[in-house]
Amino acid sequence: MFDEEIITAAHTSKTWPFLEAQKLVKRYPDGKRDGEGNLLPVLFETGYGPSGLPHIGTFQEVLRTTLVRRAYEVLTNGAPTQLIAFSDDMDGLRKVPDNIPNHELLAANLGKPLSRIPDPFEKYESFAHHNNAMLRDFLDRFGFDYEFIAASDRYNSGAFDDALKNVLRHYQAIMDVMLPTLREERRKTYSPVLPISPKSGAVLQVPIEVVDAEAGIIRFEDDGEMIEQTALGGHSKLQWKVDWAMRWVALGVDYEMYGKDLTDSGTQSGKIAKILGGKRPEGLIYELFLDENGEKISKSKGNGLTIDEWLRYGTEESLSFYLFREPKSAKQLHVGIIPKTVDEYWQFRERIPTQKADKQLGNPVWHLLRLNGYQGGDGDSLPVTFGLLLNLVGVLGAEADRDQVWSYLGNYIDNPSPEAHPELDVLVASALAYNRDFVAPNMVKRSPEPNEAAALKALDTALSGFSEETPAEDLQTAVYEIGKSEEFGFESLRDWFRALYETLLGSSQGPRMGSFIALYGVANTRKLIAQALASA
Repeated sequence: MFDEEIITAAHTSKTWPFLEAQKLVKRYPDGKRDGEGNLLPVLFETGYGPSGLPHIGTFQEVLRTTLVRRAYEVLTNGAPTQLIAFSDDMDGLRKVPDNIPNHELLAANLGKPLSRIPDPFEKYESFAHHNNAMLRDFLDRFGFDYEFIAASDRYNSGAFDDALKNVLRHYQAIMDVMLPTLREERRKTYSPVLPISPKSGAVLQVPIEVVDAEAGIIRFEDDGEMIEQTALGGHSKLQWKVDWAMRWVALGVDYEMYGKDLTDSGTQSGKIAKILGGKRPEGLIYELFLDENGEKISKSKGNGLTIDEWLRYGTEESLSFYLFREPKSAKQLHVGIIPKTVDEYWQFRERIPTQKADKQLGNPVWHLLRLNGYQGGDGDSLPVTFGLLLNLVGVLGAEADRDQVWSYLGNYIDNPSPEAHPELDVLVASALAYNRDFVAPNMVKRSPEPNEAAALKALDTALSGFSEETPAEDLQTAVYEIGKSEEFGFESLRDWFRALYETLLGSSQGPRMGSFIALYGVANTRKLIAQALASA
């Protein structure tokens, strides 16, 4: 299935998806097999709590898990794999989300399993069914290959009954793992098994007594009355860490990654999985996102960045590229990183055709192109960088539109039409939105200093001798020569370029000026210079 050179390089690659996949090769040297020697798919899992809508954290976990899945397939030259998206919709609703309608309806059902609460959107049979549908739509939107499993289906159908009996058999051993990790007050009410009240329908946080593990019978107090009932068939669910471990064993999960905040949970669940006769999956513990101030992103603070916001100002490919890199390092997640990330994505994509196999495997875009089984890998490039587009739109102003931008692109590229360059057209819309929302409201062009004004006059004179068809490299050379001249007193070319950016573009950084002048036009650039000189 894969090129032999790629397979060979994959076994020595230090790129993180291959390092993770190599754990699975070590776990199953001859492939994952059943008792009769038949080859089974290696099972990858991602978990989801359907008390809210899918978000960027959901995307990154499925994306990164899929990257490891594809890397494993390369290492094994196509060994079977499966990805499960698991929804814990038997969890009890703890609080009413702020962004959900019909608060009173949800408030009246606090404590009940999410799958047994009416849908506040009035579209599905329950709140969980609504959110599960949103999750599937979300994953389908990005083309992920997965199988969806809802906890409610497994609990209610009895598919988890044997696993629940196994928990009851090992009840005390699980308690011995969990109790030392809890505060004294919590120990008094803790139970690995959470019965569902026959009176209120709520998930109860009460101690239980195992009456008959083989029959699944438990005893507990409910509103002052001792109740004896089955724990099977959806009459109970497991406490979070126990549920996670049970799921790993019952489903045969081989790989699951999770955030740093769940490190302790993973440790305890791993111990419980061993008690239940299974094995903790392989996995990566990734770092969490930070905002532009370096603070942890919090839903309640609202200091995060949504997928829709990223896609408004960037692209899905650039988001995937950003999430690919250094998952064990904390990442700042805010709109300011989007332009640079878009351009870096295309820089890496352009390199693929000229790279040898080992370098391709270290190229994030090589992995991203194969997320859904794509076997190609041809490189590509944009005729104009996103940064240059932003500078163009910036000087055109907040009222700039798509047609106007494309008219200027005609100065710079062949066949300048959205139909001929669809990926560039997407970025035109992104640049217009980014400029409108972040650049134009804050743009300030400073007046040039005396030496900068003199250099601008020299640049204007030089441009007067160029036509609109002058190549960008020739224009860049003219800009360089002025910056290098001792006459204008710049300590470095960097100071000259900063002066150009701040006086002409209203930015502290910017593009290659030769490319900008070719794109914006020689005559139009001379008008910008005249405006800057008039403010001196």
